[in-house]
Amino acid sequence: MATQPLQTEARGDGVNLLTLNRPDRRNALNAELRGLLADTLALLATDDSCRVVVLAGNGPTFCAGFDLDEIRAADSLEDLFAEADAYHHAVHTFPKPIIAVIHGPAVAGGMDLALMCDMRIAGAEAIFGQPQVKAGIPAAFDLVASVVAEPVARDICLTGRLFGAAEALSMGLVNRVADGDDLMESTLALATEIASSPASAAAKAQFLAGQPELFG
Repeated sequence: MATQPLQTEARGDGVNLLTLNRPDRRNALNAELRGLLADTLALLATDDSCRVVVLAGNGPTFCAGFDLDEIRAADSLEDLFAEADAYHHAVHTFPKPIIAVIHGPAVAGGMDLALMCDMRIAGAEAIFGQPQVKAGIPAAFDLVASVVAEPVARDICLTGRLFGAAEALSMGLVNRVADGDDLMESTLALATEIASSPASAAAKAQFLAGQPELFG
């Protein structure tokens, strides 16, 4: 039986764990995985038993961005990113809190995926950046600038440099840094705490009302 590129787990405490499961491709976001994410979030949006989503990656990489095979095969990057609008919109406008738990690299579209979440908890070994700009593929500046200060966003999007968890914390790109052994446990504990709060849904509604409409 083929391995599912997106693993789902309902934990019974109001928390649903979604795990990107293409470790051999560094959890790259191909069309199938993007579609599964969008469809799964659409279902969870109306599932009253789900109050918080935790998003993780299987293996040593959180997500390396869009699948390079699809980028090479695309007629144009504009067409590829237009096709991905539904996925971006599904994550960015999901009506319940999403927490990204980030171990290893979260780069290019993988960093974008993390930025579309409400909170980001990073392991000490996490790496961030928009290295695709060095190959002529533009970064999602508006998204980056919605999370960090605009001068910092310009630096990230112009240079394509990679940076670690400590710098990401200092610039406000991640909310917390946890030791590798405690990363998932502490993130799930945080998610359970948020899920138990009667104000979490109202808070997320306020977030959505105030955030820029970036996708679709």
